[in-house]
Amino acid sequence: MRRREFLAVSGAMGVWPLAQTVSEAQQPRGHQRDYYELRTYQLETQEQRKAFDRFAADAAIPALNRLGISPVGVFYPLEGIGPAYVLLTHPSPESVATLTERLANDDEFLQRGAAWLDAPATRPAYQRMESSLFVAFTGMPHLETPAESPDRVFQLRIYESPSVKTGQKKIEMFNDAGEIAIFRRVGLNPVFFGEALVGSKMPNLTYMLGFESDEDRAAAWKRFGADPQWQELRAMEEYADKKILSGITNLMLQPATYSQI
Repeated sequence: MRRREFLAVSGAMGVWPLAQTVSEAQQPRGHQRDYYELRTYQLETQEQRKAFDRFAADAAIPALNRLGISPVGVFYPLEGIGPAYVLLTHPSPESVATLTERLANDDEFLQRGAAWLDAPATRPAYQRMESSLFVAFTGMPHLETPAESPDRVFQLRIYESPSVKTGQKKIEMFNDAGEIAIFRRVGLNPVFFGEALVGSKMPNLTYMLGFESDEDRAAAWKRFGADPQWQELRAMEEYADKKILSGITNLMLQPATYSQI
């Protein structure tokens, strides 16, 4: 492979390379827990957004699927040009670590994505990309796709904790104390729950919910707030927000037309 092409992919995809074989990285679905990579691409112009959509739909997602990374989610805020949020589901940390190398050996990806991968500094394809890595909760070890309608919306929530210990307590609240089960029962349909391993705002847990419409979302949260089991759980001193949470980020997102989630 030509060095220029490899560096272009490395810079575009933003994943560190490790010497790992493809067969080791592509584990079967029987793996115990997913690893989620959430990328945020800062896009500032309509030209950048259109170019990103072409690259993602025509080059990146087909290549990722060929490597066993599926489904791939692409999301945008309800208003504005960006950023673009890309959710990748990996079977192992090795899959994350070797992704750049594997994409760099995919000739179809390099050819179909050339316009985006080779964008000059004077007209960059995007301003900057950030990435976070999560391991799935034991209480929900694999990604789900609960919403399928054209009007579906997604909610991405980040719960920051004041320490690693308190962060583990909030994860316990979801996994062991029953909060995930309550979510499912009232219609807060989870896509994933992940504990942050690498990224910003750490320590944190991050999760995504999917709804067929914004009306479904509002109704589900109303049911959740009035649920007796939730009221009992939130009243427990060990799970009090003031003890285990220090910040919450709430993002409303819509999928790109070609998103697989």
